[in-house]
Amino acid sequence: MAFAPMGPEASFFEVLDRHRESLLTALRRGGGEPPSGGSHLASSSEVLASIENIIQDIITSLARNEAPAFMIDNRSSWENIKFEDSVGLQMVSHCTTRKIKSDSPKSVQKFALILKILSMIYKLVQSNTYATKRDIYYTDSQLFGNQTVVDNIINDISCMLRVSRRSLHILSTSKGLIAGNLRYIEEDGTKVNCTCGATAVAVPSNIQGIWNLVSDAKFVLIVEKDATFQRLLDDNFCNKMSPCIMITGKGVPDLNTRLLVKKLWDTFHIPVFTLVDADPHGIEIMCIYKYGSMSMSFEAHHLTVPAIRWLGLLPSDLKRLNVPKDSLIPLTKRDQMKLDSILRRPYVTCQPFWRKEMEIMADSKMKAEIQALTFLSSDYLSRVYLPNKLKFGGWI
Repeated sequence: MAFAPMGPEASFFEVLDRHRESLLTALRRGGGEPPSGGSHLASSSEVLASIENIIQDIITSLARNEAPAFMIDNRSSWENIKFEDSVGLQMVSHCTTRKIKSDSPKSVQKFALILKILSMIYKLVQSNTYATKRDIYYTDSQLFGNQTVVDNIINDISCMLRVSRRSLHILSTSKGLIAGNLRYIEEDGTKVNCTCGATAVAVPSNIQGIWNLVSDAKFVLIVEKDATFQRLLDDNFCNKMSPCIMITGKGVPDLNTRLLVKKLWDTFHIPVFTLVDADPHGIEIMCIYKYGSMSMSFEAHHLTVPAIRWLGLLPSDLKRLNVPKDSLIPLTKRDQMKLDSILRRPYVTCQPFWRKEMEIMADSKMKAEIQALTFLSSDYLSRVYLPNKLKFGGWI
């Protein structure tokens, strides 16, 4: 054993173990992991050659007295997205594109910015050095205007070259945290032990570089919000439910947190659960972990974990636990629009229990934060709610 569990008796995990067996059976029936598609971890020489080809096309256009242009896959249209239950949301192979022209007043600046960032990526790959998206922004913050511009262009380039962002030698700053029954070694040889204490370990910025992952965990719990994650740490949840792993992306997850959840699933194939607020925003975050997002659909094979289950907070739990009305919050118009949008998405058709929960929310016109459970007792979440859900299979 890699760790000395302090948690409940083995019988506590019987339902969890059966759930894991069903996941493994489904995986074997599907022929193991889905084949890799979309972007991949390309070699430096492949990335350099791809950029050189793009520049050669620009030179050829100029030699013909034609205005050069970039053809970028349209990542903001549902027409270009297909859904597969085993992968999630992914781009179709022949999707519609946007033309970023160098002779159009509307797109000339974006054309120039793409060219500038391509040049920076080329230098990074050539010199085998790395930079964060923030580093790139600060090379000329006035030119770029804001960080979002840089982020979108990097995603466009990654999609255009059909390679992962890591292959571009661009790293994201991690905001996520992880705690529990897990050890691993980072790329530089640093040994990391995530065993629960009062503090958690920051999600590493190079997920592909971590190796020798060791864990006896029975499950992974993704916690939507940092405040809830910290409360569970304070309540010693990891040790009480040992062996387990807890992770939070502190709201909408960053790329590294999603990559880590995917790596944990690929490495250990243990049940993965989400704990989110019973509101449209929480459901959206859970869907990103499970099925991915439209904007990153070209990297779906590296990011999504369709085996994820919704543990809580379920809208049906609010009535079952008699959560008082004054602990609930009315849905705003924006909430209702978000809920309607999620209900129209292709993956909801294969999740009838999810649809039912969302319809309960829509009918009641009320939402609730996880903290609403504190009306029962301050530690109800860690002492009663989560243990019962995990013991008796209260997930969907």
